[in-house]
Amino acid sequence: MKKLSVAIATFNEEAHIGRSLASVSGWADEIVLVDGGSRDNTVLIAKTFGAKIIETTNPPIFHINKQKALDACSGIWILQLDADEVVTHELRNEIIKMIDGNPKENGYYISRRNYFLGHWLHKGGQYPDYVMRLFKRGKGWFPAKNIHEQIVVEGPVGYLKEPLEHYSYRTMKDYWRKADAYTSLTADELARVAEKKNIASYIQYEIVMPVKTFLSIFLRHKGFLDGIYGFLFALFSALHYPIAYQKYRVRQK
Repeated sequence: MKKLSVAIATFNEEAHIGRSLASVSGWADEIVLVDGGSRDNTVLIAKTFGAKIIETTNPPIFHINKQKALDACSGIWILQLDADEVVTHELRNEIIKMIDGNPKENGYYISRRNYFLGHWLHKGGQYPDYVMRLFKRGKGWFPAKNIHEQIVVEGPVGYLKEPLEHYSYRTMKDYWRKADAYTSLTADELARVAEKKNIASYIQYEIVMPVKTFLSIFLRHKGFLDGIYGFLFALFSALHYPIAYQKYRVRQK
């Protein structure tokens, strides 16, 4: 019987997927990868690690494919990873020990070290960044409402000590590629709720929300202690709202 399955969904992740799969290969009993039609070498790389590949389309809400990966797992426990995440040796050992101990919890939150342009963001609300990633099969699922929804687990949950390493934004090009996707999803949500296009909404999305976001990350959560990386992360995070709002306005014309 398989104790641990690893579930991953991908789309054009050849720059990341090898390191991610290498961090679980050899100790996880099963790797299930759902690919949304990658046009690079993502699938070829995954096959070298013996992953079970399920090829499909790339939906706007990526969590749909993540849920497909969960559904295809056969292990007692599932570790859900993103393609840009790496399991450290310390976390691996903690997971193995936890599973072997037959715990009463149905799921575990794992913290993340988030790297921005190669720099670990200690502050700005980026660490510890707890996410639900390890859970018993059949006890966890994705709501699939938007890209930032976390896994919902039925029953008691706990916290692991060791963190994942998350290499989300390796370069500026990488950051803006993902930012373009995220702002488009926010624009879609604004259209869905029929956000009004008036002066109040303009001030809210173009001034109030960006300023609040920047001040929260850079000052309240002490992002300034991460230096120029903390400043850039706070600035770019704040720009999410005006960019998304402008996309929404353009689409409504």
